[in-house]
Order: sequence, then structure tokens, then C-alpha cells
Amino acid sequence: MRAVKMAPAGGLAWGAWVPLAVLAVLAVLARAAFALTERYPSLSLLQQERHRQPHGPAGEWAEQYSAECDSSFLHFHESDCDTGGSSSCESILSLNTEKILSQAKLLAEQKRFPFATDNDNTNEELAIAYVLIGNGLYDEAIRHFSTMLQEEPELVSAIYGRGIAYGKKGLHDMKNAELALFELSRVISLEPDHPEVFEQRAEILSPLGRISEALSDLTKAIQLQPSARLYRHRGTLYFISEDYATAHEDFQHSLELNKNQPIAMLYKGLTFFHRGLLKEAIESFKEALKQKADFIDAYKSLGQAYRELGNFDAATESFQKALLLNQNHVQTLQLKGMMLYHHGSLDEALKNFKRCLQLEPYNEVCQYMKGLSHVAMGQFYEGIKAQTKVMLNDPLPGQKASPEYLKVKYLREYSRYLHAHLDTPLTEYNTDIDLPGNFKDHWAKNLPFLIENYEEQPGLQPHIKDVLFQNFESYKPDVQELICVADHLGSMMQYETPGFLPNKRIHRAMGLATLEVMQAVQRTWANSKVRMNGKTRLMQWRDMFDIAVKWRRIADPDQPVLWLDQMPAQSLSRGFNNHINLIRGQVINMRYLEYFEKILHFIKDRILVYHGANNPKGLLEVREALEKVHKVEDLLPIMKFNSKTRDGFTVNTKVPSLKDQGKEYDGFTITITGDKVGNILFSVETQTTEERTQLYHAEIDALYKDLTAKGKILILSAELGEVDAVCNLILSLVYYFYNLMPLSRGSSVIAYSVIMGALMASGKEISGKIPKGKASIKISKYISPLVDFEAMTAPGSEAFSKIARSWMNLKSISPSYKSLPSVSETFPTLRTMIEVLNTDSSHCLKKTIVVV
Repeated sequence: MRAVKMAPAGGLAWGAWVPLAVLAVLAVLARAAFALTERYPSLSLLQQERHRQPHGPAGEWAEQYSAECDSSFLHFHESDCDTGGSSSCESILSLNTEKILSQAKLLAEQKRFPFATDNDNTNEELAIAYVLIGNGLYDEAIRHFSTMLQEEPELVSAIYGRGIAYGKKGLHDMKNAELALFELSRVISLEPDHPEVFEQRAEILSPLGRISEALSDLTKAIQLQPSARLYRHRGTLYFISEDYATAHEDFQHSLELNKNQPIAMLYKGLTFFHRGLLKEAIESFKEALKQKADFIDAYKSLGQAYRELGNFDAATESFQKALLLNQNHVQTLQLKGMMLYHHGSLDEALKNFKRCLQLEPYNEVCQYMKGLSHVAMGQFYEGIKAQTKVMLNDPLPGQKASPEYLKVKYLREYSRYLHAHLDTPLTEYNTDIDLPGNFKDHWAKNLPFLIENYEEQPGLQPHIKDVLFQNFESYKPDVQELICVADHLGSMMQYETPGFLPNKRIHRAMGLATLEVMQAVQRTWANSKVRMNGKTRLMQWRDMFDIAVKWRRIADPDQPVLWLDQMPAQSLSRGFNNHINLIRGQVINMRYLEYFEKILHFIKDRILVYHGANNPKGLLEVREALEKVHKVEDLLPIMKFNSKTRDGFTVNTKVPSLKDQGKEYDGFTITITGDKVGNILFSVETQTTEERTQLYHAEIDALYKDLTAKGKILILSAELGEVDAVCNLILSLVYYFYNLMPLSRGSSVIAYSVIMGALMASGKEISGKIPKGKASIKISKYISPLVDFEAMTAPGSEAFSKIARSWMNLKSISPSYKSLPSVSETFPTLRTMIEVLNTDSSHCLKKTIVVV
């Protein structure tokens, strides 16, 4: 039966299959790209093609994918048709009846079309219609098939061919799509055992967004006759649906049937990438490159995986190899530029964005990043010009606005504010007070710029010039030394864990912040007053943190580093949440992987406490179930033991007070929910309400008062006991700062620079780097590289102090620090701060830094 009705695989290369497959794959990949950029903005796979091309992000993936789609019949292009031209490549208009009949006769004789019959005359008529499809004459083919169906309503080949022709006319017309599906469904009802028809219908369903139906069809096709192509096709749809584990299984099955599939290997790597398995992803990308040495997307993905690992050199090498294959590859230029920006290499980043825009003038990401790079370097006129171009690119009705479009007006307003204050002494104004409350609230929450009665910042003033480049050699020797020391101190704050790319601009900014904190605290302990916000007074704890805040803000103007208690009252009364997803669905936040085990133990303890108090009879059963829990996903079955936690549960941490023994403050909330297929939401958040903020402020106020008193004593008497007490007070104060999370961004590095600076003021400096990961030490069986999370999960300030001091390796400060110039006097304005952050100091590496 099958041998009679189905044409053999391969053969004459013309028909309807591949172009329709290409169309479907284009739309499929459009959804894939959208899903990727939504979840991982840093990956940005194929984002530009989504805006540029009508059928979605075709790019090279679609071409390579379709080239590998070795359909079992109907290849609708001529194998002997090349760019040099030949008799078979003539225009459709030049076709004549004789030529169509000649081609049809050959096709009919060899039965090289689907569902050929045993009747030679019928086959010749069918072949004519398939030749018409192959030459783009879809309406003529439909009429021809329809005429045949009037005589023989259940002629399967004609029904199938008419469905193909409707699909070829264009799925953008819903009428064509519905007619194509109707015809293919009729074929399936008449001939239910042909996997190719199920796959063809899936390729029409998936671009229409009917993914579950498409998956069902592909599953049926696989049941009938599994193949590498079918597994790969289904894996792609699971990938789009963010079911990365199932997608991985399908790509693995596909590769087992045909191991030489670079596209499938690439997707397999991406399923690893999205689950936080970066090393496995890298191995898959490398394997794809072994199979296809000129695979640009594999190099691009490899570069992005290395970037997420924080390996700048390896990422740069991979991006560069992609550009050697195609120097005009827009996506690679964009991703490389973004990596360079977040590495602090703004000049190099700008070159990539400019090249990207030469090739693709309407690329929103490159346009936004070009404007941001200019502003970060103090080139406000060029920066705002680029920002305005993004603002003019309004989304079409029904189209979702891009992240760049949503952010650009905040950046433009902030850029104008910065430019207006370039030469105003930093001690004379306060950004948190100056910027309108609703503007700050919307910016920090990443909301659309819909602010009632908002009065725009004044435009750029011609008398205020942009920041000019400052040569390192133009600074005096002592200032050069100051910069080199700052670079060294900043590098001490780098997290050696996946997800944290070294940023030399942030390093310098926070190194200078550390030195300025040291100098300010020393002056305070010597009873000197400070100039803050236009007033001269004794320094308070917030002033100490504000020194670091100003440096963090100017290092990257894209990120709103704002005090949450300075937000509008109604926003603070509702609570301002700092939210971190650890696992969402199957997407793992790789930055926090090291913490899962520690949080898991905490959750298990809290569950036992809860059941001990509320369900003592079931405690034994719960305890036995918890003993089998080794990962977060294993907690889901535990939910069934209590009706209130069946769909999920929350666990709250508590922060003990030092000021009022026995009193506890709200820490952060851990939330776990899950569904039947294993997708979970595992998240933590802190809710910064006004009441909670006041409690923490009272704690920090008391510690700062005690710190100042002991600091003054320390200056007069450098006894070991006094130094140790001061160190513990500094770490305790920052412990409460970390748990409060009082800033919209940047709390971690800001707090650590304050720790370093205040310790240096006490005569101690940190000589040890933040550890890379787990370490077996006497104080704790587990140590994490994330200082903020270590503070948030420590049982108290004393425990945090012990853990922090275990890696800090405190030693007596070098006397040479006293000879460094004053940071606040050397860089008194935004202009001078931007100048020093722009300055290249690569030769600092060639000279001996005084403190090392």
C-alpha cells in the first residue's frame, strides 16, 4: 500500500515541501528568539531579525535548519538551478504549456509526488498541478486540483496538493492557513498512517501559535516512524515553550539517530544554557563547531556562554571568530558590544555599536547602547541624539515595546540632569532629592514612562561642554598612584562565580569609593565635619554609604541606584520589593546556584518547625519525606501534607536585633510553587516597607553611634582589642544594611566598598579575595562568594562577621595610604569623576602598586 501510494524519498528536487518548511521554521524561530530575549536579555539571540524581517528571525539558523530538513518527499527547488543560470532557472513567465507538460510527464512516470495512484492518466493530471506549485502558480494549481476533486472527491493526492498550495500562498492570510489545515486534516482522516502529513500539519500549526496541537501532531508522527528530523522539530517546539528538559531529550534522541546535526547540537547546548549548566552548554557548542567549522551562531552562543561564566578573554575570542567568518554579522557585533560595555571598555563597545548601526540603522539595541555609551563617557550631545532616535521608534499597534524603548526616556531625562550638574560641586546637591519622586519610582520598577504632570528636565545648555578625554600621564604622580591603588582595591571586590563579568570601570569607581570612605571616616573620628548636600555637619552612616552610591551611579548611568526610603510615600507604604528568581520554570539563575543547598536546609528546618506546631501527628511522616529531599524540586511533593501549602508555600527569615536582645526583624521571604509537570518558581524577595525601614535604621543608627565612639578612641589608642571591636561593629552595621536592601540597585558592591574603606580607616585592610565557591573551613561548612546573600542567610551579625573575616585575611594597613591625595578634593565634580573613569591606566600593571 505505502510503496504504491507514496513517492520515494529524494529524487527530483522540486515540489512544495521545503519552502513551506522554511516559512514555518522562520516563524518558529521568531518565537524562539522572543522567548530567549525575554528570559535572558544578555543573550539577545536573533532579536534584530525579529524586528527586521516580516516572517520573524530567519537569520542563518532558519537557512541552516531548512537545509537540514531532509523531507521524505517534495523538495520544491530545482537541484540543477544555480546562480549562473540554466534552462531550468527560467522565469515563471517564460513557462509554456509544452514545458509544463514535459516536466509533468517526467514527474508522473517516476511517481515523484505524494500519494501517487495506480492510474497513469490520473498521475499525469496530478503531476501538472504539482509542477504549477513548483513554479509558484498556486492559484492555478488550486484550480487544477479542485477540478480533479469534483470528479473524484477523495483523491488523496489532490487534497494534499491543494493543502500544500494554500499553505504556499501565505500563512499570514488566516484564510489560507485554515484551508491548508482543513485539507491536511482530510488527508489524515483518509490516510492516517503517514507521518509526513502530521509533520506538515504541525509546520502550519506552529507559526499560528497553536504549539500544543503541533506537538501532538509531531508526537503522532514519531509514533508512526521516528526520525532525527521529527525529534529535532519537536524539540524545537518544546524549546520555544521553555520546556528545556523535554527539548533536551528530543535533541538527544535526534542526535542518536543522526549525530551529524550542528543545528540540533546547538539547540541541545541552548537547553543546557537556560538551565544554568554552562559548562555542558559550552561542550555542546564546541561539538557543533566540530561538525560545522563555519557555524557563526555556535561561535556566538559560545561567546555568550563564556560571558555568563565571567570569562572575558574566552568570550572575546569566540565573538571574534564569529566576526572573522562574517565581519557584518549584526547579532555578534551587538552581543560583543554589550559585553564590552559591561566589562567597562566603553570605547571598544562604541565601535561595535556604530558598526552595527551602519549595517542595520534601525537596530534599537545598538542605538540605545550607543547613546548609553556616549553618556557614560560624558559625551552628552551624541548620547541624547542616539537616545532620541530610539524614542521615535514607536511600536506598531499591538506590538510589544522593546526593553530599550521602555528605558530610553528615563535615560534621556537622567542624562539631561547629569549634564546640567557636570560642574556643580558634588557636595552641593542631592540626586535623590532633586529627581521627581514618581520618576524615581517608575524608573526603579522599570515601568512604562507614563507619569502624570511630569515636567521634563531642561535641555542641554550650550555653555556646558561635554567631558574631554584625559590622558593618564596628565595627572600628577600622586594622583596616578591614587588611580592605580583604586584599580587594585576594586578588583578585590570581584565575585569569582558564574554570572559576574569583571567590569574594570566598576572596579575603579568602587576602589575610589573605598579610598574616599576611608578618608571621610578618618576625618570623622578626628572630629572633623563633612560637607554634604550643601550643609557642613558631622558625618552620619548614610553619608558614608552615599560616598559609594555616587561612584556606583556614575560608573553606569543605565542603572537606577536610588534610596528606597526616598521614594514617594504611597510607593513605600505599599512596600518596595527587591525580587530575585532563583528558579523560574526550568530557568535557573546561575548566579545563586551555590546557595540552593543552604536555602534548602533552612526551608526543611522551617517546615519541621511549622508541622511540629500545627500538625504534630503528621510530623514523623513529614520528617521521613524531608530526609529524601536533596534538591529544591523534591520539596514539591511535601506540599501535599498540608492543605495550605498544596500549591506552594513561603518561608520567612528573621534577623535578630543587637540593640534589643530577643527582638527580631523581618528578613527576606522564600517562595516555592510548582505544577504537575515540574515547573517551579523558587524566589526570594525583601519587602522594604516604611515600618521595616525605620526598625533597621534604628539598629544601624545605634551601631554607627557606637562605631564612631570606638573609632575616636581607636585613634588615640591603637590597642588590639579596640581594633577588633571596631572591625566587628563595621561588619555588624553592614550586616543590617545587606538585610535591609535599602537601594534599588548596587547594594552589594556599595556595602562591600564601605566595609573595605571603614576597615582601612581603623588601620586594617583586606588582603584576601572573596572566595570562589564552597570551602571547608572551621567556622562554616559552606561559604558563598556572594557577600550580600551570606549576610542575608547568616543567623545573626556575629555569624556573618566570622564568615566574612575568614576570607578577608585582615592585615595592618600600609603607611603609604596616608600620602595619597584626597579623593573628594581631587575629583570634586561629575566631570572630574567621569574623566578619571574614562582614563586608561593599563600601565598601572607595569608598575608596583604601593599597597601590594
